[in-house]
Amino acid sequence: MQTDQILLLDAATTQARLPFRALVDTLGERLCDDFEAPQRHQHVVTASSRQDGVMLLMPGWTRRGAKHPMLGLKIVNVFPGNNEIGLAALTSSYLLYDGETGLPRAIIDGNTLTNRRTAATAALAARHLARADASDLLVLGSGKVASLVFEAMKEVRPITKVRIWDINAEGAERLAATIRNEHAVAASVVSDLDAALSEADIVSAATLASDPIIKGARLKPGVHVDLIGSFTPAMREADDETIRRARVYIDTPVALKESGDLTQPLESGALARDGIQGTLEDLVSGKVEGRRSDGEITLFKAVGSARTDLVAAGMIYDQYRG
Repeated sequence: MQTDQILLLDAATTQARLPFRALVDTLGERLCDDFEAPQRHQHVVTASSRQDGVMLLMPGWTRRGAKHPMLGLKIVNVFPGNNEIGLAALTSSYLLYDGETGLPRAIIDGNTLTNRRTAATAALAARHLARADASDLLVLGSGKVASLVFEAMKEVRPITKVRIWDINAEGAERLAATIRNEHAVAASVVSDLDAALSEADIVSAATLASDPIIKGARLKPGVHVDLIGSFTPAMREADDETIRRARVYIDTPVALKESGDLTQPLESGALARDGIQGTLEDLVSGKVEGRRSDGEITLFKAVGSARTDLVAAGMIYDQYRG
């Protein structure tokens, strides 16, 4: 391709360029690069006829000397009023630039990139934290990210059984049917969440819950808990007992401020700051130890980061650059 060509990648192309096995491996290889990821910017956008919107700007770049020099910016627009006219309330785009020159390289569908890197990040953590023989996956939620969890997890663990719980039973059944039909894996919907929690090897939650749905007292020894959904202090998927019983890891220190799964246990005393074992970067670099035994409970909490966005975008561009 010509070096001055700017790629324009729609959702389907973005998905095709981010297969989970390669994405998990690439995240593992590049997360330890030297990144700069400033705090995201948030701006209220005054709409002319409906609710105000919000624009989020999430920049990131590799520092001087990086093996894969990159500069990127994710723009997320949240317009709640779109629901009134049948449009998506959240849309995003990812702008990728050359890290050496600042020249534009690609415009990538941000929703697809975000959803797939989120599931791949969870799978990368599970590679270090879930038991090697973990085969029973319980997915909480049936939305866009939850629907990708199995596809990502099966690349790192021998998943043979998937159970799905969601407050939206119809959504859960659709996801179970998709897994059965497209992957020939046993998948079913569960109504008794407590019973399912006591049997699962991996519990992955991608919901918008504000009250805990994972009860730590129900978890069996050796389970790995993966929390994807909570991204504000008011949102929470796991109770204090879950936090008490688990060795806790996070994707980025920002999670300690943004997620109720951490802020609330910190406030209650169920979690101490020195109880955080490390970040995902610490895990993949070997700076901290992952799972130590088949009997311990591990927990990974992710809120998303500019560096994983940048790695995923760079992976796509590398495929075109050759």
